[in-house]
Amino acid sequence: ELIVGGLCGLGLRQKVMFLISHLVHSASLHNFHLRQEKIFLSLLSALSDINQNEPQCSVSTVCPPNHFSIQLRSGTANIIGPKICFDGKTIMSHVMNNVGRGLNIAVLNDSNEILAYLKEIKTGRIVLVASYDDVAEKLTDKMREIFVEMGSSFITSVRTRDSWVFAGRAGTEQKSLFEKQAVNDAKTNVYEGWPDMVEVSGCFPRTETVVKN
Repeated sequence: ELIVGGLCGLGLRQKVMFLISHLVHSASLHNFHLRQEKIFLSLLSALSDINQNEPQCSVSTVCPPNHFSIQLRSGTANIIGPKICFDGKTIMSHVMNNVGRGLNIAVLNDSNEILAYLKEIKTGRIVLVASYDDVAEKLTDKMREIFVEMGSSFITSVRTRDSWVFAGRAGTEQKSLFEKQAVNDAKTNVYEGWPDMVEVSGCFPRTETVVKN
């Protein structure tokens, strides 16, 4: 089991390098299990997020006019935080130290605060969400209803430790093409007790036409 702690006094790059070093030295070079290898790759990806400006948010398609490039990546187990990139700039990530357990819409931890925040989002606004660790713990029925109104198809089935990312538009009720869920299932989990991370990216329209990567 990887233990991440005691890093508060280190810089962001030092934190990531410490985690990579810890992982390499905690695993035999001849017995590098899939779980450890995938976390290692996630750590390398997190290190690359130190550069907060990303052309097209790593979207392979050149976005047409009146579209925003987006990339949403859920957290990896309870070790690596999620990432949200919008219009060529990473705005939330583990390395930026502005993500937390549960729903990463904004850095809010209290369910009442999240619900109040969701209710205040104006119709037509773009909403980007990425889960980290256990998102279901703070999800209320009312919050799920609001995400359905934003175009989510999976939010009603999101359960404990599921991975989930979503991009939608407040108050439109048009089904979003930018959503993925990985179900927490002991038979298919990639990590011990957690499913794999999920990611969506593409060109999100200012209007209603979608170009997905």
